[in-house]
Amino acid sequence: MNPIVAFVVVMAVWTVAELVARLTKGLLSSLLVASVIFLVGFMTGLFPDDLLTASSLLALAGVVVGFIIVHLGTMISLDDFKKQWRTFVIGVATVAGIGLLLLIAFTIFGIDGTEGAYDGLVSTGRDYMIAGLGALSGGTISVIIVQDAALGVGLTTVAAFPVLIVAIQGLVGFPLTSILLRKEAARLKGEYSAGRLSVPEEEDPSAPAPTILPKAFLNTPGTLLVTGIVVLISLGINNLTDGWLNTFVVALIFGVLLRTTRVFKPMVLAGIDSFGLMMLAILILVFGPIATLEPSDLVSLAKPLLIVFVFGVAGIFAVAALVGKLLGYSVPMAISIGLTALYGFPGTMVLSQEAARSAAEDEDERKAIEGSILPKMIVAGFSTVTITSVVVTGIIASGIGS
Repeated sequence: MNPIVAFVVVMAVWTVAELVARLTKGLLSSLLVASVIFLVGFMTGLFPDDLLTASSLLALAGVVVGFIIVHLGTMISLDDFKKQWRTFVIGVATVAGIGLLLLIAFTIFGIDGTEGAYDGLVSTGRDYMIAGLGALSGGTISVIIVQDAALGVGLTTVAAFPVLIVAIQGLVGFPLTSILLRKEAARLKGEYSAGRLSVPEEEDPSAPAPTILPKAFLNTPGTLLVTGIVVLISLGINNLTDGWLNTFVVALIFGVLLRTTRVFKPMVLAGIDSFGLMMLAILILVFGPIATLEPSDLVSLAKPLLIVFVFGVAGIFAVAALVGKLLGYSVPMAISIGLTALYGFPGTMVLSQEAARSAAEDEDERKAIEGSILPKMIVAGFSTVTITSVVVTGIIASGIGS
């Protein structure tokens, strides 16, 4: 397919997906809409199988995925984690709960195997459990880790499985979290009225500069240069440890440490000219396995998909509520923290702001309620989607097909 035509078609699909998401106020996520369009397009032959490859976006994504992970690491403040350590514990426990419930579910119900491309390899319930855990508790990066492992052994159906999960998990997570956070906001409104909740202090404008790098490295090429060096070092550590320390996990850790030491500014790639295209390429990357799916594959994925959502969400509710209660959080707040595994940032920010606005009667009250909810939700999203899921998936993904 002509590369320019392919690129334009992919951008058209994503433009429609973003438009629908905006018109439905996020009820139908752009990822869900794009997944449906690509599925229908590939299965009907409207889109050629090489559409994504010809667009060059897959090649670009393969290069920049490490850059994006370093960027995610620089979004994390260790000071926030120190203040919100209980939130972090709930988030980590939630991912563990999802994994435990999925392991039990797939052990009990099992999954009919689908033959892979190499040496008659057949996918098992464990493969779907690993893929389901990575997708349900994480985001795009966890999906990419799963896909790399599954495609490496020819299990295309397993590689496509997390795409379907990620595409629809927001439909479960957003409304549930919205309801629970509004309950928490109503409770905090009472705390504010009783004088037990105050407006948070504004940040100190005299704080030191966010980075110690020279100005020469703060433009687009300079930022990409230093970030690329970090990715290369992460890849080298991955190779030296024979994959035991996954490139993506190491890159995430470097991002956190380099922000903490002020080598990198917060959100290191934000503001550079190429960041938007890099993010689009990463999002398109997850659709690669869809191009080879057949209708029969979708039928075979219905059962594991149902298992993942029923037992995974049950694990979130049970573990988050229990651990949160033990740590002194209200049940609605604790479960909301656990549900961030289904969507992460920026949903964590948007839902927190909406809940605060819905309950507050004036600006100070809104700031007080939001100041209590938002830090917890932001840290929760990082503890589940950005950190724990990436680390856990990076470790267990090698078990797919083995």
